[in-house]
Amino acid sequence: MSEKDTTVVASNFLRNIIDRDLAEQAYAGKKWAGHPSDAQGLSSAPEDAAKIRTRFPPEPNGFLHIGHAKSICLNFGLAKDYAGVCHLRFDDTNPEKEDQVYVDSIKDTVAWLGYSWNDNLYFASDYFNYMYDFACALIQADLAYVDEQNADQIRENRGTLKEAGKDSPWRNRPVEESLRIFEDMKAGKYPDGGPCLRAKIDMASPNINLRDPVIYRIRHAHHHRTGDQWKIYPMYTYAHPIEDALEGITHSICTLEFEDQRPFYDWLLNHLADLGKLARPLPHQYEFSRLNLNYVVTSKRKLLQLVTEGHVSGWDDPRLPTIAGLRRRGYTPEAIRLFCERLGVSKADSTIDYSVLEQSLRDVLDPVADRAVAVLDPIKLTITNLPDDHAELCQAPYNPHDEAAGVRNFHFTKHLWIERDDFRIEPPKKYFRLFPGNTVRLKYAYVVKCTGYEVDEHGEVTEVFAEYIPDTKSGTPGADSVKVKGAITWVSQKEAIQAEVKLYDRLFKEPVPGSDDRSFLDDINPESITTVHAYLEPSIRLEKDRWQFERLGYFCLDKADRTIAKATGQTDTLVINRSVTLKDNWKK
Repeated sequence: MSEKDTTVVASNFLRNIIDRDLAEQAYAGKKWAGHPSDAQGLSSAPEDAAKIRTRFPPEPNGFLHIGHAKSICLNFGLAKDYAGVCHLRFDDTNPEKEDQVYVDSIKDTVAWLGYSWNDNLYFASDYFNYMYDFACALIQADLAYVDEQNADQIRENRGTLKEAGKDSPWRNRPVEESLRIFEDMKAGKYPDGGPCLRAKIDMASPNINLRDPVIYRIRHAHHHRTGDQWKIYPMYTYAHPIEDALEGITHSICTLEFEDQRPFYDWLLNHLADLGKLARPLPHQYEFSRLNLNYVVTSKRKLLQLVTEGHVSGWDDPRLPTIAGLRRRGYTPEAIRLFCERLGVSKADSTIDYSVLEQSLRDVLDPVADRAVAVLDPIKLTITNLPDDHAELCQAPYNPHDEAAGVRNFHFTKHLWIERDDFRIEPPKKYFRLFPGNTVRLKYAYVVKCTGYEVDEHGEVTEVFAEYIPDTKSGTPGADSVKVKGAITWVSQKEAIQAEVKLYDRLFKEPVPGSDDRSFLDDINPESITTVHAYLEPSIRLEKDRWQFERLGYFCLDKADRTIAKATGQTDTLVINRSVTLKDNWKK
């Protein structure tokens, strides 16, 4: 299916900054990196003076979620709009939690969202030699030292927001000694938890992040790319600015939680430039508000807990806010991009209602989705004044917004399926559907009058009876000869396609899961998934993958479930997921 891209370009503070920098040619003459192995040796390319370079730098330790989508759309979108370049860079500095599976998943997600990094694929591990060399240069300049305090001692001596930190006993150790120990750390002569390397800045700084932050620690762990080559690994706050500088990033855009780290970002890059290790102009970090979406959790720890404890079926469970989950639920790249565009870009923290995400999907699918009829909670409707073999052709548009999409054909027969909710023995006020003695239109067919019903031993309705009124067929001159207030959908029992439909809803029943000292698990919505046996009209085009089931919502084919069913030798039953209802059922 080709959904219409409804995204629009809106101005924001980042665009204003980029416009200013381009007008001033702030990065003219910058030596752009083509590959980390040649990061400092490329000649200047004059045409690059008019380009920006952004980056999306995920850590490959999990699956991306809707919050990451905002950053992807922002960084790749800005680069595209300004004819620049966006790098996909994996910050793989934490070997214990990283895996190639996550690398592959992230690459797939970025591509699925419609963005390309071309040849600009990088890893922090590409720069480990540079980072080690730069760390040695900082030690030689007395801007870093090896500290032998343990993690608890470092934490205790860092101070608080009201109290200055205390100098480490090793803060003023000789440069040669720090260099020797740092080399021994690299050679693997110390265990995990041994000495670390700290930047020497100011233990009395009001910004705790400048109180001699740790920039290297010992990790005897296998790395998914470098294997067992390294026994020390850089901290993210040290590695990230160096990566930006080596790649020639112009605008390093991150979320607000990194705002307090910006002074260290600038401190590090400026000192390395002064030491001749980096070329100016240097990148600059800008912060924007992260995505706060209600009725979800985006914490990696909480998402992992949901998966490992079996509260969901996996990382691609359609109730999760992971991109894999949203994709399986039926969200399109266009819908997610539209959602991110509607969020805007600012420095003000705010919480977005989940309905904004849902409406983005509706707005993208409505103009393009095939229509079809499905009955999710079926009861029988028998037209008593029709012969058993009656099969009268009825037609409806595949898409009311697109005549070229054609018409769908199905037959009006004696035995039909209708929604259980479309019949009441004792109807409430303003109920205009079927009840004894009432008339309604069977959509695209005839007006019928309810003449009776049957119930089982439990009092449940099992079958409804009605008579059709001749000369009232939709699309004929007599269609309006009998006035009715209601219309219901139906499917011929003879022609219906059977399917298993999973009615997904929000995973949590509270806007902020786990608030008021509750566990977030206590707020799981017990009705977040309901599986029903449904009947679909015969003319549904299954190859379209997504449809609007009239009066019900938007649905998609669950290809993952079908793949599992085939692999395990189970019946190849159609499995369909509800992506979103037609209207917001959560609106108060």
